[in-house]
Amino acid sequence: MEELDAYSRTVSTVAAELTPRVAAVRFGRGSGSAVVVAPGELLTNAHVVGRSDRGRADFADGAQVPVRVAGSDPLSDLALLRADEPLPDPARLGEADALVVGQLVVAVGNPLGLAGSVTAGVVSALGRALPTRDGAAGRVVEDVIQTDAALNPGNSGGALADARGRVVGINTAVAGTGLGLAVPINATTRRIVETLRREGRVRRAYLGVVGAPAPVPTVVADRYGRRNGLRLAEVVTGSPADRAGLRRGDLVLDVGRTPVEDAQGIQRQLFGDAIGRPLPVTVLRNGAMVDVVAVPTEL
Repeated sequence: MEELDAYSRTVSTVAAELTPRVAAVRFGRGSGSAVVVAPGELLTNAHVVGRSDRGRADFADGAQVPVRVAGSDPLSDLALLRADEPLPDPARLGEADALVVGQLVVAVGNPLGLAGSVTAGVVSALGRALPTRDGAAGRVVEDVIQTDAALNPGNSGGALADARGRVVGINTAVAGTGLGLAVPINATTRRIVETLRREGRVRRAYLGVVGAPAPVPTVVADRYGRRNGLRLAEVVTGSPADRAGLRRGDLVLDVGRTPVEDAQGIQRQLFGDAIGRPLPVTVLRNGAMVDVVAVPTEL
């Protein structure tokens, strides 16, 4: 009974802290939740706002605040909202990279304008990938958090918090019966949010490769201390990668002098500041190390 009481106290404390800071938001036909993350600003999902530029945030205390979309990034499924009227104090942000499987998490949303919806569960998996699209462009949201805290569509854009009430994710999708996914709050997300705040959109660089993780041959692995790389299954004709001389079958080891083991490792190098700048790439080809320099274009 004592364990249940401790658990209940933790969940109710997190709920009490976050419920006032999570709003129900409506944009045309779209609706969901949003979290106050900075003075005058809320964070939600890009799929909640859709193509709308203005909406309304309804808080648990009955306050209704007009909001406008300061920036939206469908490829990370994040949107930053701005309000000209006072908002509740911001929620505290945590660090998703510090989560471990089995850790308690609490999902707080405000679906359909009802007073805060709270569910609790554990981190059931880490490092999941969530495919996203924006027109013809596709991307994988990396390091997505999987939880068994029950979610429903109205929770999209709401907070996923740790036991100390720090927001570690933005709930984004129902992954199946009893499973939900959340975009992590980490260094990549913070960079995206800051870019949305400053520029209203996120520019991304384009390299033009498709690949899958693959082991590095033992001889090379022992010599360079690298166990895995990214095997290129496709190099798009005429792309920056093609012009640089990358080939199908190459095993990518480094991009931008940073080790790469999967597609996300390349994605981390392809933000706006990489556009038009030389990007060194090291691959293993026919047993030999080959260095090339690609110049990414804008996606």
